[in-house]
Amino acid sequence: MIRSFERKEDEKREVRISPNYLENAHGSVLFESGKTKVICTAMLVEGVPPFLEGKGKGWLTAEYAMLPASTPTRKKRETLKTDGRSTEIKRLIGRSLRSVMDFGALGENTIYIDCDVISADGGTRTASITGGFIALVLCVKKMINDGIIKRDPIKDNVAAISCGVVDDTLLLDLEYSEDSAAQADMNVVMTKSGGLIEVQCTGEKRPITDEEFLGLMTLSKKGIAELFEEQDKVI
Repeated sequence: MIRSFERKEDEKREVRISPNYLENAHGSVLFESGKTKVICTAMLVEGVPPFLEGKGKGWLTAEYAMLPASTPTRKKRETLKTDGRSTEIKRLIGRSLRSVMDFGALGENTIYIDCDVISADGGTRTASITGGFIALVLCVKKMINDGIIKRDPIKDNVAAISCGVVDDTLLLDLEYSEDSAAQADMNVVMTKSGGLIEVQCTGEKRPITDEEFLGLMTLSKKGIAELFEEQDKVI
């Protein structure tokens, strides 16, 4: 099948990373994957949730939102109530980044990761995780340089990518037009050392076979390895 920009079936979209994108954030990045663009920030705030008070450990939490003009038709701003999809995604981002943190090194501080989608063309949750990790690293480096924390709490790199089955063909890094037509789709989150953090796989229009599942995992690992190379250029 012919993909936009004449991408091959196992080829991810072009990635562009603009670090220190916002002046006030402790760590920030504009992460672009094709036409998908997400502003990711990380800020350290003194204090922890009540269940961690007095334990000498920190915490990390995440927020995710799509801005009104991020889609072709205006998306209603989530001012009073977060929709179910955004809640699911922010929890995924938080789980993914917490999995590589040594919270004892943070002291009783919380790092807030905020991911705001300004242009959505598929893969916003995976872009948020990959970009959110970069913002996290930049934040931690600043905190160490400023003497707020003494050692690096990050134990491994994290990145994520999507893939799916479209017209019975396995494709890496789905754009919206591909994702909306997919028979099945998958989101994979991994560490640089090769550990699996999360796999979300859904047969949208039909079940997938064992062979297809393994093929999608192979595609994901290839794409994520390339994303780690992109991260390393910045961090």
